[in-house]
Amino acid sequence: MKITVIGGGSWATAIVKILSEGNVHIKWWMRSIEDVEHIKKHHHNPNYLSSVEIHPSNVKPYTNLKEALRGTEWVILAVPAAFVTDAVKSLTESNLEDKKIISAIKGMIPENNQLITDFLADKYAVSHQNMGIIAGPCHAEEVALEKQSYLTIASPNIKLATEFADLMRCRFVKTSVLSDIYGVEYAAVMKNIVALACGITHGLGGGDNFQAVMVSNAMQEIKRVVDVIAPMERDLSASAYLGDLLVTAYSQFSRNRTFGNMIGRGYSVQAAQLEMNMIAEGYYAVKCIYEMMQKHAVEMPITDFAYQILYKNASLRKEFEVLKGKLK
Repeated sequence: MKITVIGGGSWATAIVKILSEGNVHIKWWMRSIEDVEHIKKHHHNPNYLSSVEIHPSNVKPYTNLKEALRGTEWVILAVPAAFVTDAVKSLTESNLEDKKIISAIKGMIPENNQLITDFLADKYAVSHQNMGIIAGPCHAEEVALEKQSYLTIASPNIKLATEFADLMRCRFVKTSVLSDIYGVEYAAVMKNIVALACGITHGLGGGDNFQAVMVSNAMQEIKRVVDVIAPMERDLSASAYLGDLLVTAYSQFSRNRTFGNMIGRGYSVQAAQLEMNMIAEGYYAVKCIYEMMQKHAVEMPITDFAYQILYKNASLRKEFEVLKGKLK
């Protein structure tokens, strides 16, 4: 079986590692020619999770995306949402025809506030029945260390979700499936916003007590979003929702929490982005969700807090006081 992984970051590297545990051939596309040559020669990603050994017998890196897609059954998108349109701009509908596409992206297209799955459906006529998404809780850094991890594959096509869950299951990863693709995808977007906001309040001196209140309020905020966008019966205490939120809000590996913490300590957005050298999806997601929920008049105190600070240059202390007054 041939699988194409699109993306050269830490999560793409972790996915390659997980898939390498099985009997598959992986075609790995990344933008950087230098990184591809480095992997071919030294068998590891020079910039992300460099301890992960890339086995040349079943992983072949590419810089030509169309060539990387040729002859593959599964395609995994693992690039930051803000760069998806640029990464796949050379493709046409025929390049993705009859392929099963899995999004490992926990963000939205910032130009039009669109989910990745909806973007693929609109731009490339990919049926939602041929798509799925990967949800956590799972940090790439812990995959590199082979710590026990859990993934949920969500798709309206349970057969597809089950097939891909089988591919991602290995000695250190357990998998499960859900049909709630929209709920899981929006919850993944929201948890990055919450983690970023948690980081800001931590940087401002908020303690564990306050963060616990934030996270419990965040679950209510997430419920309001998914109920408006994709109403259905769902158990938000499942690991794909609550578990993913918790690990992103609390973990030392959470780039969104780290980014927010830097903002809370006085960094500008630009300075924080430069110092991290990684993409915090929550930064773009804040504006997307804020604009969407304004149209629906949904109460979003945590998202509003992050939006005012990141996009309106509002006073950190003033917005912190406003947030504290709104949480229960």
